Amino acid sequence: MSLANRRILLGVSGGIAAYKSCELVRRLRERGAEVRVVMTAGATHFVGVATFQALSGQPVRTSLWDEQAEAAMGHIELARWAERILVAPASADAIARLAHGHADDLLATLCLASAAPLYLAPAMNQQMWAHPAVQANLATLRARGVHVLGPAAGEQACGDVGSGRMLEPHELRDALAASFGDGALAGLDVVVSAGPTFEDIDPVRFIGNRSSGKMGFAVAQAAAEAGARVTLVAGPVSLPTPPGVAARVDVRSAAQMQAAVLDACARADIYVGAAAVGDYRPAEVAERKLKKQAGADLVLQLAENPDILASLSARPRHPFLVGFAAETHDVAAYARGKLARKGLDMIAANQVGGGLGFETADNALTLYWADGELELPRTGKAELARQLVAEVAARYKASRA
Repeated sequence: MSLANRRILLGVSGGIAAYKSCELVRRLRERGAEVRVVMTAGATHFVGVATFQALSGQPVRTSLWDEQAEAAMGHIELARWAERILVAPASADAIARLAHGHADDLLATLCLASAAPLYLAPAMNQQMWAHPAVQANLATLRARGVHVLGPAAGEQACGDVGSGRMLEPHELRDALAASFGDGALAGLDVVVSAGPTFEDIDPVRFIGNRSSGKMGFAVAQAAAEAGARVTLVAGPVSLPTPPGVAARVDVRSAAQMQAAVLDACARADIYVGAAAVGDYRPAEVAERKLKKQAGADLVLQLAENPDILASLSARPRHPFLVGFAAETHDVAAYARGKLARKGLDMIAANQVGGGLGFETADNALTLYWADGELELPRTGKAELARQLVAEVAARYKASRA
């Protein structure tokens, strides 16, 4: 993805993740972007101005009171110059200041004075990230149209493990590239469902499946890279939101997933149902933990779950529908049957078991539509998702021609 001649204003706030922003500047420039860096006073305690100046090839601004730069209202010039503003890392303090409209330093002032889309890459301790004040500030910013990229989960500089790590530089670069909307899905709204669903038996136990959500999350990221505005409806998984995804809705049960998908698809152009939705749920959920009865089997009565794809297909106006079929045998027959029965535009079928499908790093798919099919050979799920999205875009455009 090219960023040739795109104008990126990178804001660096105070946090240890500032060292990653040096690599980010390099990654942006290797794709052809023009990058100018603005640092907060706190950021300069972690990385020197000279480092960013050398990497960007441009003067670095750190103060609203730079007499030489401000002689010609330099902060307004910068605000107008930027096509995108990315604050990376975005500390808890930077997020709070932006949420409350502060304008007493250069970076905060630029964010208020610019009409460019604003992107934040949060980076902080996992406990800080989980704090209600931080989440409330982010909700305020999202409501204003600010894009939040990440964070990821993992080991942190303080020794904690959890959410709060800044996304890697190449992920942030790719999210910015996708934001310019020059891909195969530019200007389209895409909804992707991913992961398993869990159906409660009692307050302790549930019925679920082995889906990790990795394939669906890869599809969501690939759609964002292709220029789409992506809404991701995620079952109970431990995966960070892919870079570039505009909105994420977390659900647990099939009924919750159906409600979230139907709501999101009211305005969608394409729906990719990559989630492994449970076919059945307990007819009744026990209010208390069911106790073992010595020598007696536990018998559960199961009720059929709603069919999300069929519900969408039955609507007078529905998006382009892409289903998934994970089968242990007779894959082609079951996939084509599902394609016709549910009124889908395309179905992606794969064999599960034998090292393919659930809980693996790679996969293979065969795509079917009414008058054709295409095999996508085994490869990593990220690359496979990009190939799938390219075919979805082509079939969508053909169907609308």
